[in-house]
Amino acid sequence: MAQDEKALHDFVAGRRTALFRSAFLLCGDRDEADDLVQSTLVKVILGWRRLERLDNIEAYARRTLMNTFISSRRRFWRRERPFGELPEQAHPGVDSDLGLSVRAALSRLPAKQRAVLVLRYWEDLSVETTAEMLGMRQNTVKSHAARGAAALRALLPTEALVLQKEAA
Repeated sequence: MAQDEKALHDFVAGRRTALFRSAFLLCGDRDEADDLVQSTLVKVILGWRRLERLDNIEAYARRTLMNTFISSRRRFWRRERPFGELPEQAHPGVDSDLGLSVRAALSRLPAKQRAVLVLRYWEDLSVETTAEMLGMRQNTVKSHAARGAAALRALLPTEALVLQKEAA
């Protein structure tokens, strides 16, 4: 067992730099290359006992590096996208305090009113579609929308209403 750990340690120590060079050539970014090597070595380490039967563990590690790289490119929507500079606001032109106030007010409404307001005004669905989605009659959707909007106006601070009117 100790001999296996020593062989594993020697392999990782001896091949990490070479794997890093290959990874850097693949992705062109030091941090991404380091992550790629890390993922590759984790896979090699987890399968180490099974790998003892292979003739060339180094070739297996290189192939694992390539497969991990290709796999990471297939799942591009799951990866982070780095930016050189962070924006001043998360969404320029949007008042985050107003958004917090609206969400807090929405959370105080009954669930059905909240669902109607979100579907009608956020998702921009018609009365008919909203009624169908929620299993309600169209008149019920209209009354929930009217009562929910009135409740939001009562719950929101007056500054938010002024900002809303200025934006319109």
